[in-house]
Amino acid sequence: MKLIETTEELSDFCLYASKFDFVTIDTEFLREKTYYSKLCLVQIAVDSNDPCSAVIIDVLSPNLNLEPLNKLLINSNIIKVFHAARQDLEIFYNLTNLLPTPIFDTQVAAMVCGFGEQVGYDSLVKNITGTSIDKSSRFTDWSRRPLLQQQLDYAIGDVTYLRQVYIYLKCQLEKNDRSAWVAEEMMVLSSKHTYEVNPFEIWKKIKVRTDSGKFLAILRELSSFREEQAQLKNIPRGHILKDDALIELCNMKPKTFDDLKKLRLYGKGNRSPELSRNILSAIKKGIDCLPEDYPVVSRNKILENKSPAMAELLRVLLKLCAEKYGVAQKIIATTYDLDKIASGSNDGPVFEGWRYDIFGKNALLLCEGKIGLAADGNKIKIVHVN
Repeated sequence: MKLIETTEELSDFCLYASKFDFVTIDTEFLREKTYYSKLCLVQIAVDSNDPCSAVIIDVLSPNLNLEPLNKLLINSNIIKVFHAARQDLEIFYNLTNLLPTPIFDTQVAAMVCGFGEQVGYDSLVKNITGTSIDKSSRFTDWSRRPLLQQQLDYAIGDVTYLRQVYIYLKCQLEKNDRSAWVAEEMMVLSSKHTYEVNPFEIWKKIKVRTDSGKFLAILRELSSFREEQAQLKNIPRGHILKDDALIELCNMKPKTFDDLKKLRLYGKGNRSPELSRNILSAIKKGIDCLPEDYPVVSRNKILENKSPAMAELLRVLLKLCAEKYGVAQKIIATTYDLDKIASGSNDGPVFEGWRYDIFGKNALLLCEGKIGLAADGNKIKIVHVN
């Protein structure tokens, strides 16, 4: 294992790595005090027993330019292997406006290969290689220098064992003719839209118990302002306003500075006059919003006609299909997907590609009364209805 701290060292390694079919990659970062993740280390390994086959790149080194790494990440001849890739990919995208390609996510592949839902890296390594990983350095300050040997050993383990995991899962997928299934999932992870945040849509992620148009219009304006400020200042959105304070503002609809000071959540602590002015302005925009422009909680609207009995039957069918094909239920369909189908919907990922073949097709037949579910001893089976 080598610690890379200069551009020259990085360039030499990337040239060496470009001769292999795949590289395994992981990152160490901090995000507690920032909106965007602060990248601290990048670990890379190639498929070799060479002592220099695995390296740790010190991103914070003043003598390092990441351009050689960027070229390696977009080299279309080399597969970039991650475990639970989404956050790593988001970091690279925010840093360079580029996404590594092509990619392979071992967590997704493991779900397709029957290892359960969102299996952790250490569990996957244990199951496939028999090796137990020391995770004692998981919660560490990766920005502090110098790095301890214990930290380096922990970090490099996230890519060295990943080589064996990738090779095993790749073989299993080819053996079961499921490589195309994982390739479909990689298309989503490889899309820039997956990592782009629209401040005007962020209100949908805040849990509320009302579908009042006026309330949601205010929430949309407030959460949009908060998101833009968090991005601009690179601080967590909760450092500007927490969700419960947003909801209080939407309920109380203050119009003046005095009104703001009286609020239980917003009123406590020191709030700048500028923040208060912007909050009041956002609330006014929401109040002035025309009814035809009110946001809608589409989830609630879609599920208005849900049949609870059909939803339960679909859950049993999903479990049956997942067990038959040895695939984690969650990667086939979510609870929301099932509720949508039980409401009469026949669109969405469940009705596309491999999901349609192993579940969506039967889900439609079940809703149409063309198949049923019956007990067969201590098992459940699909029966066709004449």
